[in-house]
Amino acid sequence: MDYVRLGATGLKVSRLCLGCMTYGSSKWRSWVLDEEQALPFYRAAIEAGINFFDTADVYSQGESERVTGKALKAFAKRHEVVIATKVNGAMGSDPNNRGLSRKHIMDGIDRSLERLGVDYVDLYQIHRFDPATPIEETLEALNDVVRAGKARYIGASSMFAWQFMKMLATSRSHGWTPFVSMQPQYNLVYREEEREMLPLCLDQGVGVIPWSPLARGFLAGGRAHPGEGNTERARTDEFASRLYYRDADFSVVDAVGEVARARGVSNMQVALAWVLRNSAITSPIIGASKSHHISDATAALTLSLTDDEVKALEAPYRSKPVLDHA
Repeated sequence: MDYVRLGATGLKVSRLCLGCMTYGSSKWRSWVLDEEQALPFYRAAIEAGINFFDTADVYSQGESERVTGKALKAFAKRHEVVIATKVNGAMGSDPNNRGLSRKHIMDGIDRSLERLGVDYVDLYQIHRFDPATPIEETLEALNDVVRAGKARYIGASSMFAWQFMKMLATSRSHGWTPFVSMQPQYNLVYREEEREMLPLCLDQGVGVIPWSPLARGFLAGGRAHPGEGNTERARTDEFASRLYYRDADFSVVDAVGEVARARGVSNMQVALAWVLRNSAITSPIIGASKSHHISDATAALTLSLTDDEVKALEAPYRSKPVLDHA
């Protein structure tokens, strides 16, 4: 496993990050693995050299954080792992139990720490932009979270580049803790972040930890229509149908399959290798729900695509509207 700096910080993270939305409670989503099923994946990730784990308070309504904290305590020492979580999503019907107000951030970090069973998180991220809250309120609250020792660094996730730059500039002007990472969607069937967000992050020294580098499993193949597929998630994930399933998307999957067959590797390895080759990318967030997923992902780290293969993979792409910034 390779380890790289997260943005301009001195923090070293593994070249792959284990996304923990898959673990928590099957009552939240039918494809989520409950604690007993989930624990072996944390162990396998740590044994593979992964030290970076990403969850969120809203995943399984807190249960993902609880399972993640318990697993990491069982399989690693606290100082050996980088724990990231997020705040913004609705955690109940209370109107103040969501968003990026000072109240919700301050309440949210304490509840996340309690569920994780730790004194601090390494990376505290805002889970999308909150247009209903002044950015100064959000940024000052995040600064206070860091100053209180409850988080080491702060990060952001999918939003427009102008919003992110405005937040970076505001933090800088006040001397507040800056964002060190951005978590956008980026994969072979969603490349819109190449226009502005990825160049912005390179310019500003911000690490990029993309979510869904395999397009929620769409790039693995085996899907013809929403609700079809060879996994429970493929059959029940309504969100994927809003992001993918255009004709050009299936052409991209065909191209991935052709390269994978020629190389004798999986679609997953090809799709992930393509993301990893972008110089803006720090550590893609991978999901794992089958025993081979982590080994396939680590194998992608040594898969070097040729220029001709890259051209073949990128040729079918057609631009699409900006998706999932809210």
